[in-house]
Amino acid sequence: MITFTSGARLPNPQKEMSNNENKPSTPEGPDRRGTPGNGGGDQGFNWKGLLWLSIALSLIATGVLWRTSTPGKPVQYPNLVTALNEKKVDTGKPFKIIAAAGSSLDTVSGYLIQSDGQSVPFKTQVNLDFVKVDLLKQLEDNKIQPIFEEESAAMVNLLATFLPLLLLLGLVYFFFRQQIKMAGRGAMSFGKSRAKMLTMDKNKITFKQVAGVDEAKEEVSELVEFLKDPKKFQKLGGHIPKGVLMVGSPGTGKTLLAKAIAGEADVPFFSISGSDFVEMFVGVGASRVRDMFEQGKKNAPCLIFIDEIDAVGRHRGHGMGGGHDEREQTLNALLVEMDGFDTTEGVIIIAATNRPDVLDPALLRPGRFDRQVTVPLPDVKGREGILKVHAKKVKMAADVDLTIIARGTPGYSGAELANVINEAALMAARRGAKAITTRDLEEARDKVRWGKERRSMAISEKEKETTAVHEAGHAILLEMLEHTEPLHKVTIIPRGPSLGSTMWLPVEDKYNTRRNELLDELVVIMGGRVAEEMTFGDVTSGASGDIRQATRIARKMVCEWGMSESLGMVEYGDNNEHVFLARDMAGTRGFSEETAKKIDAEIKRLIDDSYQRARDMLTKYRAEMNTLAKALLEYETLDGLNVREIMQHGALLNPPRSKPPTPPAPPAVPESTPAPMPNRGESGTGDLPPGLAGAPA
Repeated sequence: MITFTSGARLPNPQKEMSNNENKPSTPEGPDRRGTPGNGGGDQGFNWKGLLWLSIALSLIATGVLWRTSTPGKPVQYPNLVTALNEKKVDTGKPFKIIAAAGSSLDTVSGYLIQSDGQSVPFKTQVNLDFVKVDLLKQLEDNKIQPIFEEESAAMVNLLATFLPLLLLLGLVYFFFRQQIKMAGRGAMSFGKSRAKMLTMDKNKITFKQVAGVDEAKEEVSELVEFLKDPKKFQKLGGHIPKGVLMVGSPGTGKTLLAKAIAGEADVPFFSISGSDFVEMFVGVGASRVRDMFEQGKKNAPCLIFIDEIDAVGRHRGHGMGGGHDEREQTLNALLVEMDGFDTTEGVIIIAATNRPDVLDPALLRPGRFDRQVTVPLPDVKGREGILKVHAKKVKMAADVDLTIIARGTPGYSGAELANVINEAALMAARRGAKAITTRDLEEARDKVRWGKERRSMAISEKEKETTAVHEAGHAILLEMLEHTEPLHKVTIIPRGPSLGSTMWLPVEDKYNTRRNELLDELVVIMGGRVAEEMTFGDVTSGASGDIRQATRIARKMVCEWGMSESLGMVEYGDNNEHVFLARDMAGTRGFSEETAKKIDAEIKRLIDDSYQRARDMLTKYRAEMNTLAKALLEYETLDGLNVREIMQHGALLNPPRSKPPTPPAPPAVPESTPAPMPNRGESGTGDLPPGLAGAPA
């Protein structure tokens, strides 16, 4: 594969797996049950109930105010006395004195005669305890017979006390209810399953759109065939697997396969994530598992897809600190529902994970997950198929050969290949092209795996010279050693976290690596440091990535692959590349201190021998190394053909057509302020992507 000199060509590499695929983009609809929390859609906020509550409260308030209020224009009591003295009170209409219960102010109402002879109502607030005698005398003088009434304030007081409380409770009910609904479910439905029935009305995905995993596609397609024609399989007494576990590296297409099954199957298809079972409330996960299978039983036959099942199916008994583990209760419920006394028939479980090593053995046994489908990284034919699927969505130039791109992308997952096509389309669009060219695809391939070229990065001439010598050492050894892959290109243009890189292309996909190939790879890795020492009489910190990569390869050769003559075919220590907390941290070393010393000595011997072989070979080809370093300083990027010309003829016969634009010179650094020393192949945050060693970062 295209890689840097540090080598990502290890046999059976175990990457840290994490599913990076997108969630289903197809629209989701309500299930057949039609109830919230059981696959149905979110009912949203209850605006209708809030509207009816507001109308009811408004009517109550209006009725109270209408009943307790007296119509008329407010008039001050002195003005009323003046009107009585001037005979401006209409004696032909009722004159009321209303005593208010529980209040010191009473109401006097009647009608006043205006200057135009019209009578208008009025009302006056008075304290009858003080003015009752005088008021009655004036009314008697005007021959007005008052009507005495007594107003009850019980209803007013009752409403004044409880109406604000009722209003507050109503608001709390409607707004707080919305907050605790948990994605459309009510407060009492925490234990309802979050499984959603998929509808494929739009963006339907079928098996035709899944490429590169033919064997896995064939295995899961049997589920669809059984659901469509069960008699075909049952006539000989066989039965379909109850569960299928899809295992694979990130981006290999596990979730895409599930989408294709949903698109092909003419049965209900429920989708749920493993993390949806775990909540802050104890017992919710187990309740949701039971409810999920209850949904499946009512819609049987059906398919249930659980993505990232390792979130709920982790090995029991390995928790830190003991105590109640909610995940264990959820797992117990899942185990019983899949294969227990009351087993649900017609419900097929499809699960996906990239950490099968942490799953509980009881979950993996036949009867629960009868079949494990491995979804591997695609081979060259599969990569070509994946590229063709994604190339249909973009406009390609007529001369683009996807076979060449597929051969140049070994180790790429389906998600990475899709990203290559997308990045190439973006590059072509940025430069105003009408179609995607091979150059765009090759640049996108390098960008996806190792980052974008940083041509604008200001690098001093001294750093450029160091980088050119370093990469020339890698390239010479890669070209001249017998058990190495063909050199693809060497560059001193910064890319991603590195300041330069040497890449090679394998002739074919490789799944195992021979001992001689690993030894030659160690020599190539040592070439950068040796070239620096031979040229400048000093070394830099730029080989830190090379040292890390070489140590990793040598340790695996001694401890895992039995490639040490002195230590033999014995595995020393467990392969804890994926550490499972509390299970692996408490493990003990499986060998003695004496054996540990032998292991360290053997690892150092392998690296020292490789270093000496690299020095001997570069001493022999020192003139070619100097010529290659000068050519890199002039042209910045050379392909494998250019390097072979230098090795065969001692000079560059067919130089690249044009030199890429040179970035601006770096600003002058005061002598009192030393510039920081960059590292080759090492960023500030842990390990680099595979192959990013031997280049300053």
